[in-house]
Amino acid sequence: MKDEKYLHNRVALVTGGTSGIGKAIAQSLAERGANLAIGSRSANQSSCQAEIESLGVKALVMTLDVASTDSVQAFYEAVLTTFGHVDILVNAAGMTEIHPMCGHPDELWHQIIDVNLNGTYRTIKLCLPGMIDRQWGRIINIASTAASVGSPSVPAYCTSKAAVVGLTRCVALEGAAYGVTCNSISPGWVETELGKNAMQDFAALENQSLAEYIKAVRESNPQKRIILPTEIAELVAFLCRNEALGITMQDLTVSAGSLW
Repeated sequence: MKDEKYLHNRVALVTGGTSGIGKAIAQSLAERGANLAIGSRSANQSSCQAEIESLGVKALVMTLDVASTDSVQAFYEAVLTTFGHVDILVNAAGMTEIHPMCGHPDELWHQIIDVNLNGTYRTIKLCLPGMIDRQWGRIINIASTAASVGSPSVPAYCTSKAAVVGLTRCVALEGAAYGVTCNSISPGWVETELGKNAMQDFAALENQSLAEYIKAVRESNPQKRIILPTEIAELVAFLCRNEALGITMQDLTVSAGSLW
């Protein structure tokens, strides 16, 4: 299926697309023939662009802060100038930081909500009208199993991801009559640098080493492993197929059989 260029001439916009899950998604869509617009706060933009273009597609890689309306607007305008439109939107940018509800800093709360939820809102608001006009579109929001299972250590993260799932359902209904689907994907623990850093923080809370915490995560998982970024990427690519038109308003869990 990877060799099928079923996304030839499609344009995909991926936030958080220079590392981790977002990078794997961008590469997977490029392998299917999509041109890529990648926004990220990471510094490795030039190497990411070269990697994507080596797959035989066009790529635009720019600095993007999804917590800034001006940054999102400028990025979107650059995408329109380069490619003319957006067919596929993947919201993979996100952040988390450990802090319990008691004494939670207001600034940190608003920052996490602004990146994870409002950043998703900002990009959808810009991309959805054009998809409706062209009668074709795919929107995939990266949520988390934390949207369904609470944690006293990361209330802002859990809240923001639960809200992303709710927003997904509303957007799916708005686009349903126009060939536009909207789904969320909720991974469990994923082998990324962000995931490793989060596990390190949780390990410290429980007075464990990182190796001990990772071992405990694997042992508590029915499949005894941690999800790979490519597994999320392959699901995104499938949801972009024409044959996936009937799959919308869903939150798809990828957690090897467990919830966080």
